[in-house]
Amino acid sequence: MSRQLLPKQFLPLVSDQTMLQETVARLRGLPGVQPPTVVSNSEHRFLVAEQLRAIDVAPRAQILEPVGRNTAPAVAVAALALERTDPDAVMLVLPADHLIRDLSAFHEAVLKAAAVVRAGLLATFGIRPDHPATGYGYIERGEPIAGQDGAFRVVRFVEKPDAQTARTFLDRGTYAWNSGMFVFGAKRYLEELGRHAPRILEGCRAAWGKAASDLDFVRLDAAAFGACPADSIDYAVMEKTGAAAVIPADIGWSDVGSWTTLWEVGEKDTDGNVLRGDVHVRSSANCYVRAEKRLVSVLGLRDVVVVETDDAVLVASKDEVQKVKDVVGHLDANQRTEHVSHRRVYRPWGYYESIDDGDRFQVKRLMVKPGAALSLQMHHHRAEHWVVVSGTARVTRGDDVMLLAENQSTYIPIGAKHRLENPGKVDLYLVEVQSGGYLGEDDIVRFEDVYKRS
Repeated sequence: MSRQLLPKQFLPLVSDQTMLQETVARLRGLPGVQPPTVVSNSEHRFLVAEQLRAIDVAPRAQILEPVGRNTAPAVAVAALALERTDPDAVMLVLPADHLIRDLSAFHEAVLKAAAVVRAGLLATFGIRPDHPATGYGYIERGEPIAGQDGAFRVVRFVEKPDAQTARTFLDRGTYAWNSGMFVFGAKRYLEELGRHAPRILEGCRAAWGKAASDLDFVRLDAAAFGACPADSIDYAVMEKTGAAAVIPADIGWSDVGSWTTLWEVGEKDTDGNVLRGDVHVRSSANCYVRAEKRLVSVLGLRDVVVVETDDAVLVASKDEVQKVKDVVGHLDANQRTEHVSHRRVYRPWGYYESIDDGDRFQVKRLMVKPGAALSLQMHHHRAEHWVVVSGTARVTRGDDVMLLAENQSTYIPIGAKHRLENPGKVDLYLVEVQSGGYLGEDDIVRFEDVYKRS
């Protein structure tokens, strides 16, 4: 389900909200919390904006990375943005793909960490382990911090251990899972980053100093940020600083790293099955079954994962689901596209999804949001037929502008400048039939675009 163009942060894996929406929504009720500053890849900028708009959240800033450089640079540019307007800003750093089930305990842990940060320390959250997990890094805690209830000095960070070492850590009781969540003073984090990873800070300052506004986004300078070293917060700062503190937290946390994790946290039936979508099971136990588009029936199976989407189906033993990366490698090596995008592809104006395709033709279903418009464009190799299914379309074709209502259609010949808009107050749905010698998405020449795409 997680694809390059639609990673798991933007999927509703646990509830009706996406992981990003869950992350932001869980901050409601936290004293003193401000609107989020979001750092994301430029490719995902409109997905982030739309998903936050859907839950009535306006971000303080949305910073766009031209390339990924891991967490230390990402948090550095956010700190630079906050420091400019509030030198005393306290940052709660949250990955957008975690699950936290005990919100009151989470809020309590955040407030403890904020108090630690005001004393000049850098805080992270250590998740109390309930089994000897080998898929997480660990934090060893040391002495309690004087005057800071529930906070401890960090002795060391430990990479993902083998099974025997993990059991030893669990027995000792002084080790916690590394959550990857942090609380920093923005200025303090930049100081420690400059001390322990000066090239990262230098690169981030250059990228931020040359950043450009783009609609509601802040676009980091591509050359400067691309030259910035890539490193995690743990490696760049937390493992080197003498100011690291850990807050033990029992908050129902998971990083949702596999389908087995979703089975563990999901609501189960009397046979231990977690079922999502149009699913029928019989004589089966301890299974995770998810249907996105079609009926899925599972008969006489135990401890399996079955996931159906419109273009792919996964069937795996729960013990083998971590090897899905091998499947992705196979698809990549064979130049397949299932790991890149779903049949439904989101755009700032709405989305399109492939319905059928064959030699010299392709059929798509388009949804255009109210007030949205596709770019003024043309194609060298394909013609298009548009049929309005519902809503109202304003169509520009050459020098002609026309309004089309339900059941009306038009034809866009090869080489004609054209634009599709939704002037109405409800979603516009169309069926598009493409025909021609080449139907790739890169056969688009844009002349004007309200979303400033090249």
